[in-house]
Amino acid sequence: MSFAWLSHRRACKAKQDERRQRIQDLPAVFHEPINDDDRHLLRQPVESLVADVQSGEQDPVDILTAYGKKTLEAHEETNCLTEVMIADAIGWAQGCNKKGPLAGVPVSLKDTVGVQGWDGCIGYSAWVGKPAERDSALVRLLRDAGAVPYVKTNVPITLLSFESDSDVFGRTTNPHKKTHSPGGSTGGEAALLAYGGSRIGIGTDVAGSVRVPAHYSGVYTIKASVGRFLKTGSSTSMAGQEGVAPVYSPMARTLEDLDYFWKAIMTMQPWAYDPTVLPIPWRDVDLSTKPLKWGVMWDDGVVAPSPACKRALEIVVSTLSKHGHQVVDISPPSPYDALKLGSRLLLADGGKIATAPIQAFESNDPGMVQAMRMFRLPSFLRRLYAMYVRYIRGDETYAGLLDGWHAKRVTEFWPLVAQREAYKIKWWEFWKDAGLDFVLTVPNALPAVPHGGMKNGFSSCGYSFLFNVLDYSAGVLPITHVDAELDKLSAFTPRNAVERGAYKDYNSDDMHGLPVGVQVVGQRLEEEKVMEGMKIIEKLLRGDGLDYTLLNVDG
Repeated sequence: MSFAWLSHRRACKAKQDERRQRIQDLPAVFHEPINDDDRHLLRQPVESLVADVQSGEQDPVDILTAYGKKTLEAHEETNCLTEVMIADAIGWAQGCNKKGPLAGVPVSLKDTVGVQGWDGCIGYSAWVGKPAERDSALVRLLRDAGAVPYVKTNVPITLLSFESDSDVFGRTTNPHKKTHSPGGSTGGEAALLAYGGSRIGIGTDVAGSVRVPAHYSGVYTIKASVGRFLKTGSSTSMAGQEGVAPVYSPMARTLEDLDYFWKAIMTMQPWAYDPTVLPIPWRDVDLSTKPLKWGVMWDDGVVAPSPACKRALEIVVSTLSKHGHQVVDISPPSPYDALKLGSRLLLADGGKIATAPIQAFESNDPGMVQAMRMFRLPSFLRRLYAMYVRYIRGDETYAGLLDGWHAKRVTEFWPLVAQREAYKIKWWEFWKDAGLDFVLTVPNALPAVPHGGMKNGFSSCGYSFLFNVLDYSAGVLPITHVDAELDKLSAFTPRNAVERGAYKDYNSDDMHGLPVGVQVVGQRLEEEKVMEGMKIIEKLLRGDGLDYTLLNVDG
């Protein structure tokens, strides 16, 4: 046991020392203050940066330098970085494809993304010092497109949390408020984008892992459907887990940049780099040919949206209605059923694979600690506890989740997959019968939680997880900020243990100033349509003087 502790501590120290040294050893220009030329570059949208590089007016190394400086500032404030590749990226920028659709654009990557010669340990100390042997499909495409990968960003150990913390890399903080989480599992990426150290980043999503960080940190994303975005050749905490399939998806500082990046990736024919990608080019979607119908899901029946999150949704609903859009309340097939199904499918192994690399004395996420305690209970005690919750406490919602909280045999798992497919059909029929174009809802019931908040709220993921189970395209855009007075919680009686736990972390005074987003959902493989829906919302809000103010707009 003492050897395991020493091994763990040595790996953590080695990785942190390595990161610190790589920052210190950067050329002196990266440690100089941001100047007016840098600020000019930091304000430019991706499309303008690309055009200037393609025309020869801008040197990619200068762009990298500006973003490198800002990234180091962001890391100092939020601890968002894992791998600092900037020194190597100077050479990559010098030799980049200056005619490509992403010519000279620095792109930040979640720690999972495979880059040849660089670790992707995703917070496991046992995986430190095991660099990728080749570039992932995504990185190969990015390089061919002219992009410059330059940093990797922090995640929670196991990747199963809306916080981003590990013994290896430490805790990432929200750039809006250091006491709160930037989200997870793509939290380092969200913090970096929100701070302004990157314009384009790559994350993954299996239960909300790009959408919740976008919501917590005030940035933009569209979660892809399975098969739309590249994924092969990268690290994961649960290789082979396909019950609720994870997807890679882009994140961006602005909607304009997100739109440009999606189109640029698709012009590169990603299916030629990754056999899991469907050969579907980016399609033009014209939403002006007919009235649009937006369905609003106000409550998933498990955790009611907090006052701040409900207010953001109300702003969008009111704005759309004011401008002649048809906005209707909906009662879809039970979102709670999706939460039950999704949790049983995602952790069908009882959490064993995600936690297997964790060494003795290594910290786990507080939410996963709660989950694993339940998994490790003897089955008769778990059933007894579920009976107590159901019949004594009268909490059918939480009891229903407990019923599935155990490792599954194959004979249990396949019927769950069949139930998932039947559930998808219910939603498909509901959507068609209702004549919907989009569903609007909150990304999560709460804004960014305080550090350690997953201990109370680890099961509160239904608003995002639902659309992973359905495999729907779903975007998040920031709408407003928490207001201490407007968003105070009045008398509130939680309906179940999940809601009770989540609301332990809600405090509008402590959360004042944190971003609040809204989720825009289309059906499967409708990323283009979701993008256009998000553009409509942002344009109308801007026209009404309600546009969202980004952090660090002036560089």
